[in-house]
Amino acid sequence: MDLENQKRVKDFADQYGAENVLVIVGAAEGEAAGLAAETVTAGDPTFAGPLAGVQLGLGVYHVVEPEIKDELDADVYEEQVGMMEMVLDVDDIISEMTEIRDEFCKYKL
Repeated sequence: MDLENQKRVKDFADQYGAENVLVIVGAAEGEAAGLAAETVTAGDPTFAGPLAGVQLGLGVYHVVEPEIKDELDADVYEEQVGMMEMVLDVDDIISEMTEIRDEFCKYKL
């Protein structure tokens, strides 16, 4: 997650309260999604950005996870995500995201 997005997430958590912020990622690989998830829950693992050492514990999900997919309009989801979902390793992404949530999240859906 780039430094600008880290700052945005931190600012939103400060402004609205961490319990009221949900981060939805769309990385194409489980490892990349997991890195973004770790950043907004346990802090920036590279210790380079605004979230370095900041454990927000935010709720974080990938757009292909059922908890998010089921909440979206099916036609919009199909138009915006459907094609990518066919080539992603969805099981790997879900596994990675679940592992991060179980270890670091304070707030979940």
